[in-house]
Amino acid sequence: MRTLRPALLTDHYELTMVSAALRDGTADRRCVFEVFTRRLPAGRRYGVVAGTGRLIDLIRDFRFDPEEVDFLRRTGVVDDRAAEWLTNYRFTGDIDGYAEGELFFPGSPILTVSGSFAECVVLETLVLSVLSHDCAVAAAAARMVTAARGRALIEMGSRRAHEEAAVAAARAAYLAGFRFTSNLAAGQRYGIPTAGTAAHAFTLLHDDERTAFASQVATLGKDTTLLVDTYDISQGIRNAIEVAGPELRAIRIDSGDLTVIAQQSRELLDSLGATETKIIVSGDLDEYSIATLAAEPVDMYGAGTAVVTGSGAPTAGLVYKLVEVEGRPVVKRSEHKATIGGRKVAVRRHKPTGTATEEVIVPQGVPDRQPNDRLLQRSFVIDGEPVALPTLDESREHLRQCLISIPWEGLKLSGGDPAVPVTVVPAS
Repeated sequence: MRTLRPALLTDHYELTMVSAALRDGTADRRCVFEVFTRRLPAGRRYGVVAGTGRLIDLIRDFRFDPEEVDFLRRTGVVDDRAAEWLTNYRFTGDIDGYAEGELFFPGSPILTVSGSFAECVVLETLVLSVLSHDCAVAAAAARMVTAARGRALIEMGSRRAHEEAAVAAARAAYLAGFRFTSNLAAGQRYGIPTAGTAAHAFTLLHDDERTAFASQVATLGKDTTLLVDTYDISQGIRNAIEVAGPELRAIRIDSGDLTVIAQQSRELLDSLGATETKIIVSGDLDEYSIATLAAEPVDMYGAGTAVVTGSGAPTAGLVYKLVEVEGRPVVKRSEHKATIGGRKVAVRRHKPTGTATEEVIVPQGVPDRQPNDRLLQRSFVIDGEPVALPTLDESREHLRQCLISIPWEGLKLSGGDPAVPVTVVPAS
């Protein structure tokens, strides 16, 4: 199956605008587009920027090949003038924005795309599809990491997502602080540590549970994880320790009332001498169920469906809006969808102790910098050429530091005001 190329992620209406702008002479007007959200999902106090590294790679490779241009011309999506323009397309503008791992709030200008109208508008769907997905997953994953209170998490949601979205979700979850992924493509592509164990099917394949466990241990050694809840959990634990001995690395429990079963399982393992055998739990976990297990003897959580679907908020709700034409601010005045004109500059204001107190956004100007302000935007692309970006591990650490900096109320799982208030300073 042919992988969808970045260029064909362009939406029909974007090419309609390109065709018309080329015909009326406005296609080359210098423009500024900004990506932001008007509101956070219900119950959320912050967003997490994720996907920027993926996006810049996709924009670097954003080209229309002859077959694609022929399809667009043949189906009437573009005229001959636009077809010729697409054949020679290459983004030559600038892209700036918040770093991956940065927190954002309503109105935060997390990405700024500058260039000609045509070369910028054709990127809208690509930009929003990458960032809206990855930011949603990263925000959900960050909440789970907070709820886990330092215990490790493994992302295991590939079977609940599109095959390419699964890889992107694994990357976003790792950025947010997950320790492992079960997705091997993500391991190969992004260097994320992978982990996993057998499923119930492997136990059912064998004549009995002991035989299945013995086969797994014979192949992988005692540094493996045995799934003990195919039949009876207590007997499964006894069988696991009988086969592998008390040196077994871990057991996994994927069903039942985990708040009760985790404690019982720990007591049984200890009674069998397996005091160092870890307990991994999985089974439709989200940040709320992880939080309820905070007092239980759980060593690692496996999260699947909830993390790859944004735990109830599958999109970050980002928009891509034109805010400046030839240096002149432009605004949309639609009810409930009004925009603020002009290119924005943003800083995060902090106390001397490092606690974030405010995000200040200045349209068409420079913020009045204070001693503990941190400028939020940085360059990603200059004159069409990508600049060196932080590594995934560096972005992961950046997010960790950002979460430390916000007031503790901002980490609550309950709904409330954004963790950091946003102030938009009127243009002078």
